[in-house]
This record gives sequence, structure tokens and C-alpha cells, in this order.
Amino acid sequence: MIAVTLTQITFPGRETDLAQGRHWSTEPTRTPGLTLSLLGPVEAHRDGRPLHLGGAKPRTVLTALLLARGRVVPDSELTALLWGDAPPATSPAQIHTYASRVRQLIGPAAEVERRRPGYLIRLPHRGVRVDLAEFQDHARRGAAALAAGDPASAARLLRGALAVWRGVALGGVCEPLVRLERDRLEEERLVALEQRIDADLELGRHTALIPELTALIAANPLREGLRATLMTALYRAGRQADALAAYRAARATLDEELGIEPCAELRRLHQAVLTGHPSLLTTRTPHHRSLPGSP
Repeated sequence: MIAVTLTQITFPGRETDLAQGRHWSTEPTRTPGLTLSLLGPVEAHRDGRPLHLGGAKPRTVLTALLLARGRVVPDSELTALLWGDAPPATSPAQIHTYASRVRQLIGPAAEVERRRPGYLIRLPHRGVRVDLAEFQDHARRGAAALAAGDPASAARLLRGALAVWRGVALGGVCEPLVRLERDRLEEERLVALEQRIDADLELGRHTALIPELTALIAANPLREGLRATLMTALYRAGRQADALAAYRAARATLDEELGIEPCAELRRLHQAVLTGHPSLLTTRTPHHRSLPGSP
């Protein structure tokens, strides 16, 4: 069992890095510079040209330092992320080699510093773009716009956030780091996607959403939020019988996979569809509206 926890990377729009005493920007770099990409294969580019990071281990060191966001990552954590429970006797020397390689590649725009008992990465205010920072900033602002009743801005911002992803996150790093962080990042992506769908639903795009929701549910059959949104979209498209069938499919899947009933919100939505409650035709997102019978 590997007991390693990396600090969650949140990257609000402008945040003070206490280690540096200055602000980091999450806006895309306006001039050519260094780009560090985690949301897909882990890559680095300078002025649009790829940097050869090497194999999985230097990529893992770079990724771990970026996810720590200015925190010192101890050698013990890096050892666990690189080799799991079976590190070689030469692991300290190898970590030094990988950190040096990353330092040479991404410097001088970014700095990899030895700070006992480990390493940290320093990024300047401008000139370096981190795709995860850009995604999280756009997703945060999109969620705020949706909550504030501005679905058009929310849809635009959330589309921008999702467009940053190039594939499965953390591609090409060592498996211990994948196990530790990939599911969390994928959950963030799915939440942003669900919020973008909610914004589109408020904008009256229910018919266009039905095929997308059907495919998403096939890939994520236990996400009840997607099931609720599909039922609402079907009902608004004049397909009440299909909305009821979608609920029956959700109930059967939850029972078969988890042995549970649908959540209270989904059950209330089912009742609303059965009775044709007028709330289903309002432009309020499924995850924030009060369904009939809600407190």
C-alpha cells in the first residue's frame, strides 16, 4: 500500500504562491513560451516545439512537482510514485538524475529546485502555461456563471475548459501516480462536462443533447446526474414515454450494479415526469432546481 497524498491543485484565477511571494496567472500565455501539459500525454513544449522529456520516470517527476504546486515533494513520495513498494537501492541517485533532466529541459522559464527533503517547482507569473491550471480556472468561472443564472457564459467557459483536454490525463507517467491522481482529474472533467450540459439544457438545446447524453450514460452508467438530465431533455423534447423508460433503465442498472434504489432527486423527477409537472419545462438546471416534493 502506497501512502502518498499530493496536494490538490486548484489554480484559482490569481493565487499567491507563498513560497515565492508573488501571483501566478492562469490565463493562456499570450506570447510564445513554455507549455506544460498533463491533460492527455504528459508533454512539454517551448515556443511550440516539443521538448524530449524521456521515459515515464522524468515525466512522473515533472507531473508530481506540478501537482504539488510549489510544495516540496519529499524524496520518499517521489520514490513511491516512481517505483511503488520496490525501489532500487540507487533510487536517490536516480531521482537526482530525473530532476536534473527536467530542470535542464524546462529552464530557465521554470525552475526545479532541490529543497530538502525533496524538490519543488517554481513557475513565473507569465511565460508558462499549465493546461490543468487553464482547465480548472475556466471550469470554476463556468460553474459560477451557471449558478448566477448566466447559462450562455457558462456554456462558453465550460466548453473552453473541456477543450483543453487532449485525451486521458497523465499519459506516459508511472502507474503509482496514475492510480493516485487520474481518477480525481477525470472526476473534475466529468463534473465540468455535466455543468456544460446543464447550461445547454437551460439554453433550450434539449433535443441536440439527447444523443450526447445517451453516449455518456453508456460510458458512465452509475452517474445519476446524467440520468436526470437525459430524462429532462427527453421530456422537453415531447418524449415522455422515453423519459420514463430512461428512469426504468437507471433503476435497473443501479439495482444490478450496486443493489440500491435511485436517489431521492431522481425518484422525484420520475414522479414529475409521470404527472407532467410544469416545473420540467422551466429553464433551471436539473442539479439545482427544486422538483415537486423537494424540501
